[in-house]
Amino acid sequence: MLEKDLPLLIGQTGPLNGQRWAIDRVLTIGRDAQCEVVIPDRQVSRYHARLVPDEEGVLLEDLGSKNGTFRNGQRIEGEVRLEDGDLIQIALVQHFVFLASDATLPLLEPLVVPGERESEPWRRRLYLDRQSHRVWVAGREVLPPLSVPQFRLLELLYEHQGEAVSRQEIISAVWGNEQALGVSDQALDALVRRLRDRLAASDEYPYLVTVRGYGFRLDNPLYP
Repeated sequence: MLEKDLPLLIGQTGPLNGQRWAIDRVLTIGRDAQCEVVIPDRQVSRYHARLVPDEEGVLLEDLGSKNGTFRNGQRIEGEVRLEDGDLIQIALVQHFVFLASDATLPLLEPLVVPGERESEPWRRRLYLDRQSHRVWVAGREVLPPLSVPQFRLLELLYEHQGEAVSRQEIISAVWGNEQALGVSDQALDALVRRLRDRLAASDEYPYLVTVRGYGFRLDNPLYP
C-alpha cells in the first residue's frame, strides 16, 4: 500500500498537537515509553488504547484505561471501527483526528489567510468538514449538527476566513439568489446570533466578527 493511502492519526489539542502517525501497524497509545504514541501525562494509563488496522479499516480499542477513550465525545467500551474524520480523545489530555487516508488531506484544508504561513486545519480552533457537514470547535464536535442555514453561513466565512464578507454575499449564499431580495438585515442578524450561540456552547472565543457597515468575517486562530 502506498504511504499516501495509509490511514492517519493526527494530534490536535494536547501535548502531541500537530504530530501525525501513519497507521500501517498496531499503534499503542499510552504513557509508557514503549508505546508507539506516548502521551506524557499521569491521567493517561501506561497502556491506554490502541489502533488496529485490518482489511476493513481501523479499529480503536480501549485497553481498560481508568480515564477513558472517547470517539466523537462518546466513551467507548471495548473496540469500535473508525470512520474518516472521527475525533479521538484520550482521557482529558489529548485529542486526535482520524483520517482514512492521506489523500483526504487536500479536501480538508481551509484557505490560508493572506500574510500567514500555510498551516494545517487541525491546528485551528475551528475545523469544518464540507463533505460530512460536521464542525469541531476547540476539539469538540458541535452537536446536534448545525442547521442548513447555519452551516452555509459558517462554510462561506470558513472559505474566506480572515476576510470580510458582505451581507449581500452571505444572504445569496445562504438563501439563494432568487430569495435574496426578500431577506432582511434582521433575518441575517438573527441567523448570525444563533450561530454564535451554537459555537459559544463549545468555546467562548468570538469567532464571528461584525464588520460594521459591511458584513462579517471569521476569526479562526491557530492553537498556541
